[in-house]
Amino acid sequence: MSVAVRVIPCLDVDAGRVVKGVNFANLRDAGDPVELAERYDRQGADELTFLDVTASSAGRETTYDVVGRTAEQVFIPLTVGGGVRTVDDVDRLLRAGADKVGINTGAIARPQVIAEIADRFGAQVLVLSADVRRSQHGNFEVTTHGGLKSTDLDAIEWCSRAAELGVGEILLNSMDADGTKDGFDLELIRAVRSEVHVPIIASGGAGRVEHFVEAIDAGADAVLAASVFHFGQLTIGEVKDALRAAGHEVR
Repeated sequence: MSVAVRVIPCLDVDAGRVVKGVNFANLRDAGDPVELAERYDRQGADELTFLDVTASSAGRETTYDVVGRTAEQVFIPLTVGGGVRTVDDVDRLLRAGADKVGINTGAIARPQVIAEIADRFGAQVLVLSADVRRSQHGNFEVTTHGGLKSTDLDAIEWCSRAAELGVGEILLNSMDADGTKDGFDLELIRAVRSEVHVPIIASGGAGRVEHFVEAIDAGADAVLAASVFHFGQLTIGEVKDALRAAGHEVR
């Protein structure tokens, strides 16, 4: 039985407001996270992702009160990431209302935390958030702290290792495509798909409905977008209609 494709709006939150930029720079205000979450729930989003985009770079915890207020307004799975470093961080977010928790910088600093979280809560609650860009050598490289810091990690190898350690799915974000609306990085999606068997959420670059179809055709299991939904260029329904017309099962 095939699994239905998920369409997921993303709330990039800074200081309690949803923001969006291009390549994670020049952020502009996109609204109140609680109001947007409620809107996407009504529109038929399958899940919602809430990323505190400055938690790691600022060395602080995720904003729990905003997470709690957002969770109260939605009846779809909520993934929360940003500043997650320990098993206790995951416990607090789940208690605040998250259904799944995303980890990036904390896992790179100490990969074993992936196994610790999966052992305690199950792989289904843990999402690896991989912010990836092409290096000057042309390979795919993982970045941290909201894309501000480069690492020496090969992105394909890192995603594969994280899956082995116990992440339940991978949020694969192309930093090069982020906010450009030129389409998802299909080469990146195919490369990770060839090495991992956990679900992949494609992120970064959505601008038209056909971009979502291309990402699923390339091997993604779900598609995530922010600005095209926040600023009204596309609706959840339009994306689902396009996926359905292309022969993909949607909810």
